[in-house]
Amino acid sequence: MDWDYQQILQEIEKDKENIKNAASLEQFRVKYLGKKGLVAQMYASLAKATQEQKPIIGKKSNEIKKAITSFFNEKKALIQKQEKNQKRVSVDVTMPGVAPELGHAHILTQTVNDICAIFEALGFVVQEGPEIETEFNNFDALNIPGDHPSRDGFDTFYVDAQDKSAQGRNLLLRSQTSPVQIRVMKAYEPPLAVVVPGKVYRPDAVDASHSFMFHQIEGLLVDKDIKFSDLKGLLQVFCQKLFGQDIKMRFRPHFFPFTEPSAEVDISCYICKGKGCSVCGKNGWLEIMGCGMVHPQVFEAVGYKRGKYTGLAFGLGVERIAMLKYGIHDIRIFFDNDNRFLNQF
Repeated sequence: MDWDYQQILQEIEKDKENIKNAASLEQFRVKYLGKKGLVAQMYASLAKATQEQKPIIGKKSNEIKKAITSFFNEKKALIQKQEKNQKRVSVDVTMPGVAPELGHAHILTQTVNDICAIFEALGFVVQEGPEIETEFNNFDALNIPGDHPSRDGFDTFYVDAQDKSAQGRNLLLRSQTSPVQIRVMKAYEPPLAVVVPGKVYRPDAVDASHSFMFHQIEGLLVDKDIKFSDLKGLLQVFCQKLFGQDIKMRFRPHFFPFTEPSAEVDISCYICKGKGCSVCGKNGWLEIMGCGMVHPQVFEAVGYKRGKYTGLAFGLGVERIAMLKYGIHDIRIFFDNDNRFLNQF
């Protein structure tokens, strides 16, 4: 059988020029090196070839197979490299970008920041303190001795350790942020104005409105001739800044060991405008904080000269403020880490 080797070589060169990708290269391989390809056909023709033709067919078949195999391997490596580079640098600028999901501050952190920002604008300084406190700072200095009835509701989680600087007193998780006020008054002479945010711990059973851990913000203003009217004016500005200018405020007499006189602060319901709804219990008012004038016993505990200074103090629960402002009915949801809830704020 005669083969036109010149024509075969010309056809191979022509097919080489048409190879653009891996698919066309595979078609080229199958055409020439496949089981039914040209080289296989040339080898099969040896059975019918004459003695003179066999050496020529065998030699040419081997040469063509070797040349095609060498070309195929080189071309395959080149195409793979090109495709790899193309995948690395190829960017479709017409496609919309895929932005990473950004986090944001927790709703309680936002509320703390909002409250502190209001008082900072009024001249207060934000102070923080340790969550593990001494009995003196947490109770005694705040006019809550060991036999005081109100101590039962605040006697919290004691720590099995002794603080050498505490002169042997027991340590506990603070039940309020007021101990930081004691620390500030021990360290500085008036005038001073601080707000103290942070976690506090109490032996409360967990339900929709109570938690053994929650966040508090307390404020303290001490100077000469601070009056109860200053307290009322300060809190009036705060409530209007946080809840709106239409908010009304009222004081109700109350008792706190560390203030005298003391009061609970209510605001008119911002939802029903004081008419009565399910949020305010149909009475038109919402309780938001406690306050009062600093008790003289507290000043004595920190070493201030009796009668030299007066001061005002107030405290509020961050969770309660957030629940009232945003219509949240269960305190436990703040700590569930459910993004369906958190992403709303």
